[in-house]
Amino acid sequence: MIYGNRDVGINYIRTRSNHTCYGMGIGIMVLDDAYPGFPGDVRNASAFPYPVQYEIAEGVDNHTLVWEPDKTPCREPILRAAARLERMGCRAVAAECGYFAYFQKDVARHVAIPVFMSSLLQVPFIQQVIGPDKAVGIVCAQKRFLTDAHLENVGIDLNSRYIVAGAQDEYRCREFDNLWDHEKRPDVPAIYYDKAESDMIRTCTGFCNAHPNIGALMLECTGMQPFARAVQRATDLPVFSWGTLLDYAYSIVVHRDYYGHV
Repeated sequence: MIYGNRDVGINYIRTRSNHTCYGMGIGIMVLDDAYPGFPGDVRNASAFPYPVQYEIAEGVDNHTLVWEPDKTPCREPILRAAARLERMGCRAVAAECGYFAYFQKDVARHVAIPVFMSSLLQVPFIQQVIGPDKAVGIVCAQKRFLTDAHLENVGIDLNSRYIVAGAQDEYRCREFDNLWDHEKRPDVPAIYYDKAESDMIRTCTGFCNAHPNIGALMLECTGMQPFARAVQRATDLPVFSWGTLLDYAYSIVVHRDYYGHV
């Protein structure tokens, strides 16, 4: 069988940093929690245009990472997951939930590859591109659980221009409760796309109407990415998400060639 031309830039190969596998892209640690994700959700591999490798952060679920005030028990399992992804051969480490921001500095110190633990890493960048008179609108799952420590650990100046909205606890996105609220979700978590999309559009348009100075939206949560385009159509704003961060991360660690003409 003929597959076409090989990459002539790959002629000689050698072991890289004791990695066991090759051709890996982004290594993504996921919560030790069973719930589904639509294509576009970080835990759904089907929509990524590049290779990803998953690793479960054993014992770290939605409750322990997000709800529990004491995050200490999560630290070692997260570091172990990051180290396993690095050993596997991943070129960067990421996570699936924006609240992993709490451990950005810990993981970056622990591994020798780039670390993207939270979609919120984009906020300081967004602030630079929208100008000093506009604010970044951060739409997170539950506002009450997003602490100053989360924000500071990904480089967000607490005195800078951003506004936070909670999709579940402030805007009542009930479909998301079926996945991420351990007190309300059913034994078998399930969600309807059309209802979730409607919730997200209602939340983001209401948020923007309440704060006309918002210059861009930052969708913190892994499950919000599938609805980013619908949100953009409704708000006519730049929309950042886990998807924009991971695409950027991959472009950094696996740079593409350029073909064209002059």
